[in-house]
Amino acid sequence: MARVIYLKNNSNVLIASQRLHHRYVPLNTFLIKHNKGFVEPRHDNRGIRLTLNYGQIKFMKPTSTLNDPAKAVPPAASQKKHLIMLFLPVLVAVLLLLTPVPAGLEPYAWHFFAIFVGVIVGLIFEPLPGAVIGLTGVVVIALFSQWLLFSPEEIANPKFKMPTEAFKWAVSGFGNSTVWLIFGAFMFAAGYDKTQFGRRLALILVKYLGRRSLTLGYAITFADLLLAPFTPSNTARSGGTIYPIIANLPPLYGSKPNDPSARKIGSYLMWVAITAACITSSMFLSALAPNLLALALVKSITGFTISWGMWFLAFLPLGVLLILTMPLLAYWFYPPEVKINDEVPRWAKSELDKLGKLSRNEILLLIFVCSALLMWIFAASWIEPAMAALLVVVLMLWTGVLNWNDITSNKPAWNTFAWFATLVALADGLARVGFIAWLGKEGGQLLNGFDPQVAAVMLLIAFFLLHYLFASTTAHTTALLPAMLTIAAAIPGINMPVYCLMMVTSLGVMGIITPYGTGPSPIYYGSGYLPTKDYWRLGTIFGAIFLGGMMLIAYPWMVLMF
Repeated sequence: MARVIYLKNNSNVLIASQRLHHRYVPLNTFLIKHNKGFVEPRHDNRGIRLTLNYGQIKFMKPTSTLNDPAKAVPPAASQKKHLIMLFLPVLVAVLLLLTPVPAGLEPYAWHFFAIFVGVIVGLIFEPLPGAVIGLTGVVVIALFSQWLLFSPEEIANPKFKMPTEAFKWAVSGFGNSTVWLIFGAFMFAAGYDKTQFGRRLALILVKYLGRRSLTLGYAITFADLLLAPFTPSNTARSGGTIYPIIANLPPLYGSKPNDPSARKIGSYLMWVAITAACITSSMFLSALAPNLLALALVKSITGFTISWGMWFLAFLPLGVLLILTMPLLAYWFYPPEVKINDEVPRWAKSELDKLGKLSRNEILLLIFVCSALLMWIFAASWIEPAMAALLVVVLMLWTGVLNWNDITSNKPAWNTFAWFATLVALADGLARVGFIAWLGKEGGQLLNGFDPQVAAVMLLIAFFLLHYLFASTTAHTTALLPAMLTIAAAIPGINMPVYCLMMVTSLGVMGIITPYGTGPSPIYYGSGYLPTKDYWRLGTIFGAIFLGGMMLIAYPWMVLMF
């Protein structure tokens, strides 16, 4: 059920959108932070009306000058900027449409690519939600399919029904098994949230490991590790479970945001949390939504199928090493001033006492998600992973772990479902019109003469570093992965299974390099405990460590195994 809260007209409100990105609305005194549901303000005679679809809110002091009314962006300037952002994707697409068609490429394929690039620009600058951008691109291409999607030979065929085929292509992404797997995993996360089983796991770790700052860092890391296989959004995992818990810890040490005391322990904990989220996002196929999109792109472009178990095995040695050493590395590079505190375990114990004994629904949830994990790893040849996820969703509904309202009101799940379905259709369209084959041929000629292993390493480093240009792992995956796969496939001698695994498992860890690199980044960056210069410095250090680990540990291991 939605909850309605009224505030005074002078408030600062941080709104979490359906896609869990954040924006500030300068309204004045307090900050409401809500990282899970969708909060929409409405003015009426009682003040500001906030409707919460689910989850909780936290009242906080403003954490940056963005919240200062004196420095707030004037409404007219904000509206002008929004209009520019709306116009930019259209402008880019039109300019490409007017550009001469490259040699060797069909005009309709180039025109499709022009619309595709417009969609990517829209995803980067986000003038509208990603689902709206993707749906717009699909609809435009389907409406003008005669010039954007179908070849002259297809159109000339008397039996070819263009409107019907255009519609089939437009909705093809909604029948993709990967899209349904993402949706199912979001329902798992809803179960964790509703039963509070995820919160219980995190509190148990804090209770037993929270006395020392270093072991508290390990507790946060292990908590994320336990939740990651069943939470396909690292933003939901961090904003919905991990951050709300660890935000309570720094004050127990006298560590305050936007204050010199932040370095007592708050800064260390926040950095460990965002780093752990990036590592676990690479460890598990189901820990990051773009991972599943990458899986579909790899299969569509190269024909190579990556299973849950293959992904996990490929990243296992590096993942285990990073999980075991990362809190210690953070302790060395960004040491907390306070080393020991007995108050944290006591606080965790009191919170666990409030939760009480393990409930029936928590036990059922544990059984269901473990069953899904076993089916993903060992039964993929008997049951499609997406069907296994839907089976578990049905069981949760029949046993009361979730109810139908939990399904229908889960806006992030439906938003992601629509968003990724359109992106899958657009990416498949690139291959359908022949653009991918042309790009692979041209890119392969550019790297002709390079040793295959050197070429693979060059492409991986470029793929990793180009993430500086993206504020969304999804946009990065959609924009660059098809090109990188196609170019590599055209180079003789490249081990494509290993290359594909290296590319897709890097998606999580590359998010560490910037304060906007992945969904949880704005949450921890905006906490007030991670100053801008510290975040960029640490992002560079840990980004180099992760990239080095990919080259020196993951790559040789994958060559050995695959």
